[in-house]
Amino acid sequence: MNKILVLIILVWNLGYAQEIAVAKYSGGGDWYANPTSLPNLAKFCNQNINTKINTKIATVEVGSSEIFTYPFVHMTGHGNVVFSPNDVINLRNYLTSGGFLHIDDNYGMDEFIRKEIKKIFPDNSLTEIPSNHILFQEPFNFPGGLPKIHEHDNQKPQAFGIFIEGRIVLLYTYQTDLGDGWEDAEVHNDPIQVREKALKMGANILNYAFKN
Repeated sequence: MNKILVLIILVWNLGYAQEIAVAKYSGGGDWYANPTSLPNLAKFCNQNINTKINTKIATVEVGSSEIFTYPFVHMTGHGNVVFSPNDVINLRNYLTSGGFLHIDDNYGMDEFIRKEIKKIFPDNSLTEIPSNHILFQEPFNFPGGLPKIHEHDNQKPQAFGIFIEGRIVLLYTYQTDLGDGWEDAEVHNDPIQVREKALKMGANILNYAFKN
């Protein structure tokens, strides 16, 4: 495992603040969408699942060495995504060294991101994660799997993963739009029950990323 990530794990165990980040990428897609999402998710997790996540969320470029200082990176957007050769190598090294990338399609990202994920892991296919996976069980139970937060194309929500030695290192959530559910209530005017489902699922993702 990358030495930097080993150090991060030791820091978690000592009880210091956990750092998470938003991924900045090229291609013209709005990587900066949902600006209130991660701060709200961090606050929810700190209040409900005993985490100590810094609610001041960093931005990290996918090709930067700084990405190795974050155990969890979230990526979203509505449009085009392009990973350069350097981005591909950097992300592969990050993810195979213990890092975790959550990509949440904010609607319109799917046709682009699948091709870019294939660049990172040409020999690993995205695999749909079954509803009985631990990701949907702890700390909140989702017996039906990934919840539906926003309706786009009348399709079922799906969670896909890239697995390395049995561990999800890249999670791609599709047809759910979790990030919209994490935003401030007035942004989308979602009912509290919908926002709670989104936040609880987000807490499960962070819990998995930190503990597995």
